[in-house]
Amino acid sequence: MNLLLKMYGIAPGNTEALLFEITKMVESYMQQAELALPPAYDVTWFCNQFLGVDSFPSLRDTFADLHFKGRQSFTWNAGFVNFYNEIWRAEDSPPGSVVSASNQLFLETPLDQFVIYPIIDLHVGNFYFTFTISVLYMLLTVVLVVFLFFVVTKKGGGKSVPNAWQSLVELIYDFVLNLVNEQIGGLSGNVKQKFFPRISVTFTFSLFRNPQGMIPFSFTVTSHFLITLALSFSIFIGITIVGFQRHGLHFFSFLLPAGVPLPLAPFLVLLELISYCFRALSLGIRLFANMMAGHSLVKILSGFAWTMLFLNNIFYFIGDLGPLFIVLALTGLELGVAISQAHVSTISICIYLNDATNLHQNESFHN
Repeated sequence: MNLLLKMYGIAPGNTEALLFEITKMVESYMQQAELALPPAYDVTWFCNQFLGVDSFPSLRDTFADLHFKGRQSFTWNAGFVNFYNEIWRAEDSPPGSVVSASNQLFLETPLDQFVIYPIIDLHVGNFYFTFTISVLYMLLTVVLVVFLFFVVTKKGGGKSVPNAWQSLVELIYDFVLNLVNEQIGGLSGNVKQKFFPRISVTFTFSLFRNPQGMIPFSFTVTSHFLITLALSFSIFIGITIVGFQRHGLHFFSFLLPAGVPLPLAPFLVLLELISYCFRALSLGIRLFANMMAGHSLVKILSGFAWTMLFLNNIFYFIGDLGPLFIVLALTGLELGVAISQAHVSTISICIYLNDATNLHQNESFHN
């Protein structure tokens, strides 16, 4: 907490400076939420009336709550928003825009569905740890996958006549194994088996994680670039390590194919190096962009369809139910995209791994 105050240059006990920073923060949040005070009021008066008599420790807690949680904080929802509505009621005029009720998460824009908000806060000295909704859904994915595989294999291999769940696990296993065998060439079966568990975990985790965002009021973990970047960057580092383990310093020959004229070598090495390093971003960008764009589009069209359903006009079927059918079709398409992204990412990983293990022999293998 003290470290946060130092970041803003607020001395202990300086209530005026602390209140000034809170005022700027509240003004920013009000602009984001498109909230406008009546003409006779301003944000400074608004914050002074709400917080002007608070002690420094109380203001410090309010400041930390607003700083870390923003418009999802208890202070904003249960305090400032209610006070905002009271001012408008005193003016005998409705607010200029819709605001969230206390203790409710109100989705004001299609991008608000991607907001990461904390569930459990933990302060340890000057360090701030939090259990966020993103962590929650990643843990739920891990629990779901582990529970499914445990139930299917708890008796050492399942049933002789597989049920639906065992068939699903066997389908995933065969699918990933075929990808590894088809995309990675020049290796013995035993060496490929070393890569199979890691690729299988990546595919299974993506397969169960991506469609989670299609569940109403859930959260899409892979809609955040930092998460997908961490995944793709760790895979990139692992593939590079495999390449050096297999070829040593000869792995650098990957940047310069045989038979290249010497004058073109510096330019080609630079281009190949940029292309190779960009692989650390390509996996993450592709997954992040597809998830965020698709879910945003579904949210936008869903809001449009919901509005059209309440319009009474002569073209009821076309004007009202038409957008609803489009949203249903788009939802099915987005679900397919979420599942296919796991497939595309796995194929890309196998291709990159094949390049690292076989260097420039991959072209002859694929042909």
